[in-house]
Parts: sequence; C-alpha cells; structure tokens
Amino acid sequence: MSRAVHPDAKALAKTGPAKVAATTAATTLITGATGFLGAHLLRVLAARSDDGGDSATPPRLRVLTQASSAPSFSAPRWLAELGVEVVTGSIADADAVARAVEGVDRVYHLAGLVSSKPGDAHRMHEVHVHGTRLLCEAAARVGVSRVVMSSTSGTVAVSRRADEMPDETSPTPMDIVARWPYYASKVYQEEAARRACGDRVELVMLNPSLLLGPGDDRLSSTRPVLQFLAREIALVPPGGLNFVDARDVAALLPVAMERGTPGERYLVGGYNWTFAEFLGRLERLTKVPGPMLKARGKLPLLATRARAAMYRHWGRTPPLEPQSVEMSEYFWYFDSGKAARELGFIPRDATDTLFDTVTYIRQTFLGNGALSKKAG
Repeated sequence: MSRAVHPDAKALAKTGPAKVAATTAATTLITGATGFLGAHLLRVLAARSDDGGDSATPPRLRVLTQASSAPSFSAPRWLAELGVEVVTGSIADADAVARAVEGVDRVYHLAGLVSSKPGDAHRMHEVHVHGTRLLCEAAARVGVSRVVMSSTSGTVAVSRRADEMPDETSPTPMDIVARWPYYASKVYQEEAARRACGDRVELVMLNPSLLLGPGDDRLSSTRPVLQFLAREIALVPPGGLNFVDARDVAALLPVAMERGTPGERYLVGGYNWTFAEFLGRLERLTKVPGPMLKARGKLPLLATRARAAMYRHWGRTPPLEPQSVEMSEYFWYFDSGKAARELGFIPRDATDTLFDTVTYIRQTFLGNGALSKKAG
C-alpha cells in the first residue's frame, strides 16, 4: 500500500478562507468534548488558539459536558489545563443548552451515545434527536452563525453488496438501518438538525465511518480491536467495514467549519476492507491469532441471540450483542471523494492507525499481562 502523507493537524485546521483573519474574538462551543472524537478536536482547537490560528484574537473555547451522579463531580482536569470554559449539563436539558450557547458564534456538535444494547434505544433518541433539536433551536435564537455536526456514515453507507459504493447523493437505506436504534436515531438527528437550523443557522455535517486510533477511553468505537486482542472473536464476519483515524476527522472539523458548504454533508472515511482483511491485518500486526472459521448463513446470529438471552436471564451483560453480529453481515463501504475535493481530506496510512489503536488499548486496558506485548 502506498503511504499517503497526512497533513499536520494545525496546518490542515488553518486552511480556511482569508476572511477568518478579520474575525473578532468570539466563543466557540463544543458538545461531546470529552468523547473520543471531541477530545481530539478540542486539542486541535486549543493548539490553534495557543499559536493565534489565523487571527490575532482566536476564539474562546467553551464545552458542554455531562455531569456524573457523584456529588463531588468536577470536569476532567485536562479541560482546565487547556483553559476552556466548562458548562455542566446534558445536551437534552434545555436550560443547560441555553447556558452553553449564550454568546456563542460557532458550534461543533459532537455529543452522542454509541450503543448496540436494545435497552439504550430511548436514551440514544433523547441525546441524538431531542438534544440536537434543543441545541439548534437555541443556536438560532442567540444568533449562532454556523453549526458543524458529526453524524455517521451509517446513515447512508450500508449495503448488502460489496460492489455498491454510496456517496452523499445516495438515499438512506431505511429498510436496513431502521432495525438498529443507533443508526435510526442518527438519521432522525440529521433531519432534526436541518429543520431546527433552517435558514437561520448554517449547518454542515461530517459523516465519519468507524473511528479508530488512540484515546478511546470508553471503547465507544475501538472495542472490536480489544475483543480481537482478547480472542473473543470466534468467526470471520462475511461483510466489510470502512474505518478512519479519529485524529484525521478531528483535524478536518475546523476545515469544515471554515470551508464546508452550508446544508451539505461530507462522508469521511479511510479504507474499505472486508472483515477478513481487517482481522488479517490485526493478526499480522499484533501476532495474536485471528479466527479461522468464516461465518456462514444465519447460524452465528441465531447462536448469538440465544447466548445473549441466557446472559440476560442470569442478570449479566452478554459479551457480544446480536446487533453487532447482524451489522457485520453488511458492507459499510463508501466514497470519500467529496471530502477530498472540497475539504482537502487525506487519511493517514491504515497501518499507522491500527498500530496506534493497538498500542493504546494494550497500554490502557491490558496492562503488562499476557496480552500486552508490544504491537508489531
């Protein structure tokens, strides 16, 4: 594979139009800033503020972060170290959202909940649809100029066939995504954002694929890599995936803020691989043996459903949700040409992303035990 040279995050984030230099100091709000993608974005924005970015008066940064139930809750220390303003509250709380958008000019909306658990469907709708509606309506009331929202490629790019290559003009395959609450809620989130922003707030959407890379301390996206390292994947799924480095998406978000076309979405992905190729690459990189058998027919899904039912009967969380097995039967391929042409997007080499993902997971979750030998 040829190795693409990835632009430096600061340089990529500064490629907006010349008019940015005249922008007066304003406040930029980031929701979901403590999540996998949000933490990377916040560091990109903080770095731009530190060196002045393209402006003598770089924007102030504010985050809306969910408080825990602990009485002594305080925001993560690294937020204070970056010098950002913290507003505590839920994206689904109208009062918290109103406080967060006060005096704000631009918003990065990344707040979300990733889950394949059937019981989380209501929570995902609350966060993605209701929370997005509240945020965009509040943004319109206070005069926010632009919202850049992160959705998912899965609102467009999922197919039963490997030879299909969806792009931004492709219709949503509702007959497929409607069965999975996470993706259904993201479809409705996009519609809620369009309606609430209307012609009062410029809305640009980025739709990244599976996010990999270091820093996913909640395992919201990188859990399959941990499961591979722990040898919990018994069969090679028949479908395929697209993945992208979270750091590359974080660097692209400020470019979308400056140069993205209002009302448009941008599919952002790295590589279209079969699951067999993905697991094979992980095996060669980690020296951990991958699964030998290929999943065929509906037997793996039926077996996973039966095992999940047994675990829930015992009051335990199943190690693998049936939804995950069902989704791996499909192909999540797509074309990122629009993001490349209009935003200059270039994904870093896939091997770099996989290496950094494995290294982070081993250091963070596997310690110095038998599974923690050095990647490569």
